[in-house]
Amino acid sequence: MQLSGNTILITGGASGIGLALTARFLQENNTVIVCGRRQDVLDDAAAKHPGLITKKCDLELPAEREALYAWVAARHPGVNILINNAGIQNWMNVDDKDFFQRAKQEIVINIEAPIHLTHLFLDHKALTTVMNVTSGLSFAPLTKVPVYSATKAFFHSFTLSLRYLLKAKNIEVIEIIPPALNTDLGGKGIHDFAPAVSDFIDAIFQQLADGKTELTMGFSEAMIKAGPAEQQAAFARMNP
Repeated sequence: MQLSGNTILITGGASGIGLALTARFLQENNTVIVCGRRQDVLDDAAAKHPGLITKKCDLELPAEREALYAWVAARHPGVNILINNAGIQNWMNVDDKDFFQRAKQEIVINIEAPIHLTHLFLDHKALTTVMNVTSGLSFAPLTKVPVYSATKAFFHSFTLSLRYLLKAKNIEVIEIIPPALNTDLGGKGIHDFAPAVSDFIDAIFQQLADGKTELTMGFSEAMIKAGPAEQQAAFARMNP
């Protein structure tokens, strides 16, 4: 994909990895639209990044996904890149009283929403690229986030199929596969040990420039190259 001159929609683009992608794509002379469920967070992002376009949208609700697509089609028909970035991570145990309720929310936001949006945007004539954010945990799950890990494994598998299925439409499918990064995903302070998001963004933009379609760093790079024995060893290290 071209790194400049695009019009890009990033879900969950006002915080975490999404915000870092937003800032870098703006720097590379793209038009960027972000959606999110919290207006105050969207306003903060817009204040920090002049020219950023924001749209409040709760992706947990099918009607709001449909409204988002209709708004883009009507107001921003030049959108040619969809980045399915929005996601939630719940640290929980299967015997927690609210486990199933929280699990359902993760499944809806991490799986149902991006699949629905992708399906909607296939009717968008300008679309050239779909970028899906998965995780290194797609390959070796962390049992403290059992449903999150499973949703990302699902989304990784779906992305592989999507890349094949969209070849005939000349739509490129790129997978962004982060390792643990220093964001507030899952809660403040949980990932303070992890590398800076800026390091990951620098790494994957170089990979984009090189024409790669699976973008990794560190743990996720190791996992995508690992065989079953190496993945099992990683699982054992992560879940002693």
